[in-house]
Amino acid sequence: VQLVESGGGSVQAGSSLRLSCAASGRTVNNYAMGWHRQAPGKEREFVAGSAWSEADTYYGNSVRGRFTFSRDNAKNTVYLQMNNLKSEDTAVYYCAADDRIRDLYVGTPEYWGQGTQVTVSS
Repeated sequence: VQLVESGGGSVQAGSSLRLSCAASGRTVNNYAMGWHRQAPGKEREFVAGSAWSEADTYYGNSVRGRFTFSRDNAKNTVYLQMNNLKSEDTAVYYCAADDRIRDLYVGTPEYWGQGTQVTVSS
């Protein structure tokens, strides 16, 4: 499975961005997919993700209420809508996939994307 992220950029605090992650190589309809991020000098942290069904969607505490995860299984694509961005959201955002939501959540997924930079200036 190859994961390709897009949609990162540089924005002002309070702005919005939408990240996309397109999967190829095989269908990921039955895979848990989500996003992690890593800021300079910090460990990678879970941001948001779901099992194959969006009914089981999880968020990191720092983004809950501002970020929305969604997936379009027909397009093998997942999204991260980020609203009310803050300077502390500045990080490289990585898309991830695994057949188990637990491995996705704890940061040991089978597949990672290459990452996309999000920079938020205050």
